[in-house]
Amino acid sequence: MKKWIIFSVLFVLVVVGLLINVYFKSVDPVNAAEKKAVALANKEISLKEIEDFHIYNGIETVNVIEGKSMKGEKVIVWIPEKSKQVFVKKAKDGLSKEEAIQKLLQEKSPKKIISVRLGMEKNIPLWEIYYRSDNNLINYYYVHFDTGEWLKKIENL
Repeated sequence: MKKWIIFSVLFVLVVVGLLINVYFKSVDPVNAAEKKAVALANKEISLKEIEDFHIYNGIETVNVIEGKSMKGEKVIVWIPEKSKQVFVKKAKDGLSKEEAIQKLLQEKSPKKIISVRLGMEKNIPLWEIYYRSDNNLINYYYVHFDTGEWLKKIENL
């Protein structure tokens, strides 16, 4: 009986170890992309603090960094993967997350908002709002970061 207990414990430890290894291997590309993006951003604007980093996959892949400048201002940096051109805007000069959601709510009645995140397409900074409609279909709503204008919708997927 002791052999089965020891074997079971060892088996569980090996499986947990493998799962941890798979997790760390899967986040390596994101961590590498973040390091490259921060290095490029720091050439354009010195960042004192990084608050968020994510990769936006739209027409093209764009690295998005939210952080604070050395002056303490909240800034957003977009870096398209192909061109590596760095776009920097002060957060106060564009729509906030809450304002982007309000733009959606003026036009639509989402059942549940899944995510709201910054992105960029054709060098236009935007908010991508991913939500579910009443019939539980997937929808995307894109709002221009600077003007708050509706850019495009992808509905009923």
